Amino acid sequence: MKDMVRVAVTSPRVHIGNVTRNVEEILSFYNEYSDKADIVVTPELSMTGYTCQDLFANRNLLNKVSEGLLKLCEEVGKPGGSMAALVVGLPFEYNGELYNCAAFISGGEVKAIIPKTYLPNYGEFYEKRWFMAGEYDAIDIDLPGNCRTVFGNNVILELGNDEENVRLGIEICEDAWTPVAPSRLLAVNGAEIIINISASNEVIGKEQYRRTLVGGISASCLCGYVYNSAGRYESTSDIVFSGHNLMYENGKKIGELKPFEDGVLIKDFNITKIRHDRIANKSFGECKKNYSGDYRVVKCAKVMLAKDNILANVSMTPFVPKHDRLERCMSIFNMQVAGLMRRIETTHCKKIVVGVSGGLDSTLALLVSAQAVKKLGLDPKTVMGITMPGFGTTDRTKNNSTSLMELLGCDMREISIVKSVRQHFEDIGHDESIHDITYENCQARERTQILMDVANKEGGFVIGTGDLSELALGWCTYNGDHMSMYAVNTSIPKTLVRTLVDEIGHYMNANGFEGIDKIVEDIIDTPVSPELLPPNPDGTIAQKTEDTVGSYILHDFFMYYTLRYEMAPEQIYELCKEAVRQSSEYNFNDKEIRKWLNVFYTRFFRQQFKRNCMPDGVKVGTVSVSPRGDLRLPSEIELDDFILLEETPTYASGE
Repeated sequence: MKDMVRVAVTSPRVHIGNVTRNVEEILSFYNEYSDKADIVVTPELSMTGYTCQDLFANRNLLNKVSEGLLKLCEEVGKPGGSMAALVVGLPFEYNGELYNCAAFISGGEVKAIIPKTYLPNYGEFYEKRWFMAGEYDAIDIDLPGNCRTVFGNNVILELGNDEENVRLGIEICEDAWTPVAPSRLLAVNGAEIIINISASNEVIGKEQYRRTLVGGISASCLCGYVYNSAGRYESTSDIVFSGHNLMYENGKKIGELKPFEDGVLIKDFNITKIRHDRIANKSFGECKKNYSGDYRVVKCAKVMLAKDNILANVSMTPFVPKHDRLERCMSIFNMQVAGLMRRIETTHCKKIVVGVSGGLDSTLALLVSAQAVKKLGLDPKTVMGITMPGFGTTDRTKNNSTSLMELLGCDMREISIVKSVRQHFEDIGHDESIHDITYENCQARERTQILMDVANKEGGFVIGTGDLSELALGWCTYNGDHMSMYAVNTSIPKTLVRTLVDEIGHYMNANGFEGIDKIVEDIIDTPVSPELLPPNPDGTIAQKTEDTVGSYILHDFFMYYTLRYEMAPEQIYELCKEAVRQSSEYNFNDKEIRKWLNVFYTRFFRQQFKRNCMPDGVKVGTVSVSPRGDLRLPSEIELDDFILLEETPTYASGE
């Protein structure tokens, strides 16, 4: 795995004022993780303890700090090697003043010493009694032992080599609490991961405040953020420390050691995600122009750790909410409903027409439609649901369709397409026994014609039911189910549609629509199918979409990382293998992943012509394929650089 940076943090046992013991504790932690991480981090003033108070001015203590720093250099890394870099906190004396600092050690050298910019001097904090605020432009200074290092605030550390690297910035505790935090300036000047070594005492409400603060900086600065705070062994006199450690990536929490929870937090930061979002966010680029400064880049040659697995959660279903599922699903559902309500109000329509197949997509579209007319105070029969049985329709899907419409109180219609499609076969000279693309698409286009013409007749408009996954793969018939007047599912991938139908169905069952849960459960269990080919002899569905295009679990995974982060095929392949490794539910093998990834890229790029003329539809998440807002691609793209196998999958362009 390339462009993954592994960081390990802990709140080691602190022996207040005992530098020798503290260095031993730091080295014990470092030695355990020096070959397991790229960077090892310890809290603010970890070499002495944060609560030394007036002992900070003691000459013996400061001498021990100098000796301890040299010892750490001897133990930490080898020049150009793969051993982890180390960040420690220490009081540092320079030019007759004492500073609260972070030392960055790599390759056996102190690469930089960075002073704390803002010193808290309120409440229980008295740092200005002992320290000077760091306001130094980076300068070269001498350390004991004939060593030289960089001292100052405007320092960015570049760790790695030309093949793989990351830029780091360091701030200390209170710095993050200020209106113009050093981390923000570090970020716009190139730092991709911010490390904050802290000694934040615990009081009621501070735990959540830290999450909000750190998450907010990470989100607005589009960076990784490592927050490492002093643990309970700092507790003394009137204050207690908890060792609350956090890691965020672009505003998303990727790891946490909660207050008073012992252990080590070790996670991977995906630098590709950070770099992508910075490129995509032009406001970030404008801030770079407006707030760029004279920052010293200190290069630290290091071979980044080889990573066979990823120490971060990689879900096989990245679109599906993991927490507060009903709340998140209701939020999405309400956005769909609000968009449709506005379209109904603007058009003054008398009917909204939905083709109801008994599948997941049409079920969600019908639920959205029913809720929209309800919130507008309109008659439930404003929603006209039409079932259009054809050559592949099964009793199971037809019965689920009618049961759902009856329960919702819709205006129900049944219009068979068999006779009209047979007439069309005769008109164009197609043999009905040949079950090819023509056979399938004639049915899809006939259904769309019926919906459009009924909508004209009734003074209404057609609701599109197709989802984001189908648009990405081009799994829709051009000018057939591809077309509508307003598409409510257009930005919702198949895996999320399934979850929405499940959650919303059960919610409605508990709120006035008793019995809908049973219908929804059977719809969820029904294989995904357009039902365009004749059923099996026993009446079950013969045509299963995933037998042809592959698992929607895989395709939604590929789509997420292709559209959200524009990752290269090799990166997505490795991430998918990791997601399978972490999963207890899915067991795709490497060959399957490569095969279907190639199919995804082939279909995705060759079907842009359909997306270029897709109907309006509400955007509910960060991924969309609308050519009016999110995705502008040429219809003719050469695929050679995107295919991982020698053979490129082929299919008829008319699908």
